[in-house]
Amino acid sequence: MSTSSTSIPPDVAAHVLFHYGREGGYQAGSFTTSLLTAMGTADPSNLDRLALGFPEYVAAVTAIQYDPDGVEQLQDIAAGRCTRCKQDDGPLTPAGRCEACARPMPLGGVV
Repeated sequence: MSTSSTSIPPDVAAHVLFHYGREGGYQAGSFTTSLLTAMGTADPSNLDRLALGFPEYVAAVTAIQYDPDGVEQLQDIAAGRCTRCKQDDGPLTPAGRCEACARPMPLGGVV
């Protein structure tokens, strides 16, 4: 599962950061804590099954476990910062980007 295919809400990012002992998070409730423990130890087949009910959590766990930039991305999401430009001055799209960064680049790459 990819973090780009599933939107990760700020509270989910914060729960996963805390569970993995990283800055920027806060503790989840007992059910979610147990769920994160199960996800952290699940084999790929069972993780896919858990993704059917909890896609945002599986995306965040996958990001923190396998994506070299996963911790930083989750910290940005939890803090309400754009995952591209790191600004926190506007509404974010479901993909975690500000409106300016979410706009498609014109041909030639110049805005």
